Amino acid sequence: MKDAAGAIAWNETEIGALSAAVAALRRSMSQVIIGQENVIDSLIICLLAGGHALVEGVPGLGKTLLVKSLSQATDMAFHRVQFTPDLMPSDIVGTEILEEDQATRQRSFRFQPGPVFTQVLLADEINRAPPKTQSALLEAMQERSVTFAGQTHALPKPFFVLATQNPIEQAGTYPLPEAQLDRFLLRIDVVYPTEEEEIRMVAATTNAGLHDAEPVLDVATLLRLQQLVRDIDIGDHLLAYATRLVRATRPALTTVPAVKQHVGWGAGPRAGQALVLAAKARALMHDRLAVTREDIGAMLLPVLAHRVIRNFEAEADGVAIADILLALREHIRPD
Repeated sequence: MKDAAGAIAWNETEIGALSAAVAALRRSMSQVIIGQENVIDSLIICLLAGGHALVEGVPGLGKTLLVKSLSQATDMAFHRVQFTPDLMPSDIVGTEILEEDQATRQRSFRFQPGPVFTQVLLADEINRAPPKTQSALLEAMQERSVTFAGQTHALPKPFFVLATQNPIEQAGTYPLPEAQLDRFLLRIDVVYPTEEEEIRMVAATTNAGLHDAEPVLDVATLLRLQQLVRDIDIGDHLLAYATRLVRATRPALTTVPAVKQHVGWGAGPRAGQALVLAAKARALMHDRLAVTREDIGAMLLPVLAHRVIRNFEAEADGVAIADILLALREHIRPD
């Protein structure tokens, strides 16, 4: 239903039901993923905002299980692609095969869709594939379509890419180029669990094992949630605040000393769009229909961590990107 101005009209009953669905999704994933509450929240925020996520963490922290539980809880189609140095673009997007009609004996080519034609795609260890294979995902992530042999094929809706990479291995890896990184709405860091969480994890996985996540959210409800996120209110002063934060990451424009000293390249305009969308999704997760300053501050690191490039001085001095962004947040204040 739309109002007289053409905008989607929401009623309290539907908004309440959608908020309850988000809470149910979080509970369902938490039954499978032990601990990692911040990671689960960030992943759900990314999904609600209609973006893609880059997940970093050492092996064994449950990154693959995280994505699998998300697809189970949302009842979405799921494909996993293990990225390797010999992986070809056609192994992801698909290829054409030659077929012969049994009746007429005429031969023709038919497009055979690859694993990218799904709703949840896990690109496991994406930085192990060369750039030409990594770039096969660029059109899919941005346009939600695949062009092959001059024909454009639409991808299912919703379409969500979650790529993982190991931050400590360098041999045999190909760092993602900036254009690829910019397609990810959030970078989510998976850290080691606490001692209590690790004990629970070991106990659960060495006995009967973990159960699958319970399906609690269908595709139609998820698409409706993504529409609602777009309609979450944000004041003009907060919109300007988010834009100033992004612009202040650019060394030539900034007044932040830490950025001037330690940043080589700042974030582009897509970062501002990502920051606002992520803040709206976070507001909805907290049962609010308006963005607050805290929403923008909370999403600053996951939105900008992979878009702001440190310079050589920062790397030599061991200055982390998180330290730079914390200084940025302290320096730039909303009006």
